Amino acid sequence: MTLRARPSDTAPASSQLVHGENFALIDKAGDWAWGRCVHDDYVGYLPASALGPTQAATHRVVAPLALVFANPDIKAPVVASRAIGARVAGSAEDGFLRVDDGYIHLRHVAPLDEVAADPVAVAERLLGAPYRWGGRGADGIDCSGLVQRALELAGIAAPRDTDMQRDLLGDALADAAPLRRGDLIFFPGHVGFMVDGERLIHANAYWMSTVIEPLDAVVARLAPTHDKPITTRKRITQ
Repeated sequence: MTLRARPSDTAPASSQLVHGENFALIDKAGDWAWGRCVHDDYVGYLPASALGPTQAATHRVVAPLALVFANPDIKAPVVASRAIGARVAGSAEDGFLRVDDGYIHLRHVAPLDEVAADPVAVAERLLGAPYRWGGRGADGIDCSGLVQRALELAGIAAPRDTDMQRDLLGDALADAAPLRRGDLIFFPGHVGFMVDGERLIHANAYWMSTVIEPLDAVVARLAPTHDKPITTRKRITQ
């Protein structure tokens, strides 16, 4: 569900909530609800019809997209889907998780208290996801959404926007420090993870996709319009 900057279907997207994420209602006027996303305090508008009670989650979707089957059978009709990061409540049954509207394969979910060892590996699951301003899922994701979602599944809370992530996450690295997997590279209005010492994974509007490419190639694209293409390098240690 898209979080919007104003109470209108045509207003710019601010962020995105997936199934089971909590929204704290502050005010409601007509068809629109204004409030904050509980996981990161981001404020915006949602259609009031999207709000409703939620069960205490037991699992989280860890696949880019999890299908919800009508029965515990991969040949059964698909009745819905859940995006990566979605929170669901259910119990295991015949290799599936039984949820309120069907069955999700157990390979697509993990217990809520289970965290990924490597946030970059989480980001790599979203390779090819289309770039979408304000997006946080496989149906579209932006640069800071990719970082936030990957860190979340690795048990690390992260703010929503690039500048917030730059200021609040990790420890600064010297310009000459060798880079390694998991380092965050910040550009003017942009962020990505290092996959190794030379390549970056990022959701970006140049390719309109989540891609892995050489860091040097990203710097070269920005150099004609930015005196300092890389603004900050950060390392998160747990």
